[in-house]
Amino acid sequence: MNVEKRGCLSTPVKHSLVLDGEKGELVKACGRVGKRNGVSATKTVEALRSHSEAERRRRERINAHLESLRGLVPNNEKMDKATLLAEVVSQIKQLRETASQASEGLHIPMDTDEVKVGRVENHSGDGSFLLIASLCCEHWPDLLSDVRQVMKSLPVQVVKSEVSTLGSRVKIAFLITSVEGDDGVVGLVRAALSDIVEKFCALAESAEQLFIPRKRQRVSCIDSSSNLFE
Repeated sequence: MNVEKRGCLSTPVKHSLVLDGEKGELVKACGRVGKRNGVSATKTVEALRSHSEAERRRRERINAHLESLRGLVPNNEKMDKATLLAEVVSQIKQLRETASQASEGLHIPMDTDEVKVGRVENHSGDGSFLLIASLCCEHWPDLLSDVRQVMKSLPVQVVKSEVSTLGSRVKIAFLITSVEGDDGVVGLVRAALSDIVEKFCALAESAEQLFIPRKRQRVSCIDSSSNLFE
């Protein structure tokens, strides 16, 4: 403690440590000793201590996350933090590209529910015609059962069906035949499959309270020359 002299009186001066915001360092600050300054100094010390503890916990969390990432990257022994993060970002981009390519190969849209129905050119002389239909949405336990029941209720006969999955997405494709009117059956099949997709969309939104809005369902007819089974 220093003493500041003013005429015949001496006023004690106390040096305390404060945090310099620009330098990020503790520096000395002078002030007269008194009850008010003593309380202020105590609060300053407590604030510095709290700040130091919060910073220590933050660094511990960061280091723990970095160690978790390090365990996911091969040959990481000599990687510094910046190199490790760059490698993780690179791998994530590669995984996203791979998933996108896989989705394109299976023709499974990842973020849009879809129903397609269309007629296939058929030269049979019995008056029947072929339709190809498909639906794509999130997979749910009762989805296949509901689709099976709906197809049995329609005036069609399923000739062939295929199920493809990618992650949580599922695509069900049908080759069906019917002797009913062309436009009427196409409309019935499209409406029935669309009802199933809408039902499971509503279940997903209510049961899981999704935070990311689902894109609106897209319903379209495919060209008659297309083939879902190629």
